[in-house]
Amino acid sequence: MVRIIMHGCNGKMGQVIGGLLQADSEAGLVAGVDVFDDGHNPYPVYKDIMECDVEADCVVDFSTAAAVDRMLDYCVEKKLPCVLCTTGLGPGQLQRIDQAAESIAVLRSANMSLGINLLLKLLKSAAGVLAPAGFDMEILEKHHNLKVDAPSGTALALADSINEELDNAYTYVYDRSARREKRPEKEIGISAVRGGTIVGDHDVFFAGPDEVITFSHRAYSKAVFGKGAVQAAKFLAGKPAGKYDMSDVIDAAQRMS
Repeated sequence: MVRIIMHGCNGKMGQVIGGLLQADSEAGLVAGVDVFDDGHNPYPVYKDIMECDVEADCVVDFSTAAAVDRMLDYCVEKKLPCVLCTTGLGPGQLQRIDQAAESIAVLRSANMSLGINLLLKLLKSAAGVLAPAGFDMEILEKHHNLKVDAPSGTALALADSINEELDNAYTYVYDRSARREKRPEKEIGISAVRGGTIVGDHDVFFAGPDEVITFSHRAYSKAVFGKGAVQAAKFLAGKPAGKYDMSDVIDAAQRMS
């Protein structure tokens, strides 16, 4: 049984993960950390992570950028692996993650969905075959009307995955409205739609002569990100110090299959 401390336990994702772990025989929550608590959780909750004295195997973080530094200090002090899911971190915090990874295992990924991370690997294979054959590549992402950034970080990660396979020879374009020219060959178009309550849709098109191949991913709830975080925690427990991401989780699953 992997014993998990949930940092940000009363946030939306903290509660999603708590629900998932209630039905999981391989992992469970032994403590939570959150500045707000009404006592409804079936485990002890601490307002300050430094006060947590519960034995654990891993910390899963879905909190705020302001809380990450103290959480990293705790993990380093306790020698606890950390699955870091909080976004919006500054350059100094990214450097702090690198420093922490010298003494503990830290897993951080642009998207915690197992499906998206498998898609990243599949796109590399597709790009290596289809781009040299003259296929154009376009990405369309769709999210709810409350999302403030565009394109999504996941869309950029998908584009980066393709571009890395192609020696980073391609440029990204986000708006063609002011252009009156033929589409450049080495270009990846990235478009965004915002509306309703769309959790997250991503389509990657490989458009070639007389055929189109489409890779699609649909997230129907935030549970997909929670499931990925739980799988990451199971993978990370007991791992040596270093930086990991979700591709390591998928590689490990493939080796076991």
